[in-house]
Amino acid sequence: MAVSEMSVADKDAGPYGIAAGPDSALWLTFSRSGHVARLTLDGELDEYSLEAPECRPAVIAPGPDGAMWFTRSQDHRIGRVTADGETESFAVPTSGSGPFGITAGPDGAMWFTEMNTDRIGRITSMGEITEFVLPRTGACPSAITGGPDGALWFTLNQANAIGRVTVRGDIAIHRLPTPNAAPVGITSDGAALWFVEIAAGQIGRITVDGAIEEFPLPDRTAKPHAIVAASTGDCWFTEWGANSIGHITGSGEITEYGLPSPSSEPHGITLGPDGALWAALETGGVARLEP
Repeated sequence: MAVSEMSVADKDAGPYGIAAGPDSALWLTFSRSGHVARLTLDGELDEYSLEAPECRPAVIAPGPDGAMWFTRSQDHRIGRVTADGETESFAVPTSGSGPFGITAGPDGAMWFTEMNTDRIGRITSMGEITEFVLPRTGACPSAITGGPDGALWFTLNQANAIGRVTVRGDIAIHRLPTPNAAPVGITSDGAALWFVEIAAGQIGRITVDGAIEEFPLPDRTAKPHAIVAASTGDCWFTEWGANSIGHITGSGEITEYGLPSPSSEPHGITLGPDGALWAALETGGVARLEP
């Protein structure tokens, strides 16, 4: 495995979220400077400033309309940026919502989490927002992804659970076996959902009928953060505390790859258009791991 790094910003910008766009480029959020950026595979970078520099853009994901959609956790808005850098944003109706995770749903809309107000949101390409209230308070819904069953699956960081919501708004909650595991990132490999437990140092797998398995990391203090599936039973995740990229197979076999720069704070991770894994490094770079 070859791991390389590329600088994309100074350490004050805080690269956080990363996703592959439909334009064969990578898109990043700079959480501290209030920018989104487009990075080509040959290293060309374009930055787009947002109208509120302290809006703290977090997770970014491709939408069904060909644009990239992202959450703005500090000013409680959902942002949209086109391939040529035109941006707009939409206020979440519930005050102080703290949107974080976002993903495209099977219904042609984007779905997002509201960390502070225990809601799951849905936004259309026209900016119309619907919210669904969770049956838990203080749950801190975090990452969200589309499942193989046509529902949306999300982590409940403070409720120690995985949630499921249908496109009609029906909600189910599945508690984790390990107490205080604090799940964050979640992904679908096409057959099941995989998630990380940042406080327990484990990777979890949940089937669509709610059966859960957990796989301890070699270093339980590694603080796994984000996870992405390359194919069924083939997932990659960032280890914020261990400065590494991890890999887990369908049987739970774990391999870790250290990053060249110390304390680089890897957060978001995505499968790039070149077939490599790309991670955002909060200290100002991106890492590329070629399987």
